[in-house]
Amino acid sequence: MAAITIKTEEDIRGMRVAGRLAAEVLDYIAPFVKPGVTTGELDRLCHDYMVNVQGTVPAPLNYCPPGYTPYPKSICTSVNDVICHGIPGDKALKNGDVLNIDVTVIKDGYHGDTSRMFLVGQPSILARRLADITYECMWIGISKVKPGAHLGDIGHAIQQHAEKAGYSVVREFCGHGIGKIFHEEPQVLHYGRPGTLEKLVPGMIFTIEPMINAGRREIREMTDGWTIKTKDRSLSAQWEHTILVTETGYEVLTVSPGMPAPPAFIASQDTQAVTA
Repeated sequence: MAAITIKTEEDIRGMRVAGRLAAEVLDYIAPFVKPGVTTGELDRLCHDYMVNVQGTVPAPLNYCPPGYTPYPKSICTSVNDVICHGIPGDKALKNGDVLNIDVTVIKDGYHGDTSRMFLVGQPSILARRLADITYECMWIGISKVKPGAHLGDIGHAIQQHAEKAGYSVVREFCGHGIGKIFHEEPQVLHYGRPGTLEKLVPGMIFTIEPMINAGRREIREMTDGWTIKTKDRSLSAQWEHTILVTETGYEVLTVSPGMPAPPAFIASQDTQAVTA
């Protein structure tokens, strides 16, 4: 297994900038997410904003891990029963759809990676609850980050909250270390046992990005080689932040003016949770 890279002060400064810029893409695109817009149009708008306004590089465009074909777009748009890696295209969003937009930008060699759920028009109570519980799952996972804790503590807390709500946790995809490389060690599972897996130390940076299904956890892969859906066609939701392990706890790096506030139970626990 490749070693986990501990980030230097210079790395952390670079990652703060990249994280903020990634989150600002989501702020920018939010007003355009409405019934009738295509996911391809959202991709075009994000691409232009990244390249022409921010001077960033969209990391997903032509990204090609071993065994994959190059990813053809600049963002991922995962609608309804799509769990992750949905490819933007000609399909128009309709009232009641739920959409995850996943953005990764590269700035001065550093990757910023974040995603949010968007509710299109008037979503069902089920869809809204799934998005809300998944958001809580992410933050409950984040709240476990501190030196001396274990990656298993994060996964366990997320799994407990999701399953208590009657939902399931996708196991085939997970959070990941990130820096000058898009995906690096460690893998951050969204299920598990407390006190297991790697111990956290200051300077680690990784994503926490739980994928939570309203139905069963099993997945199916589409013929495009990228799109992953729920096997039972139930709705899926995901949120993602990039997190730094600090000397005393954690810092969220993917912060922006328009990002949703942490849940009240997080804000009351920890004022350092979100520092720009």
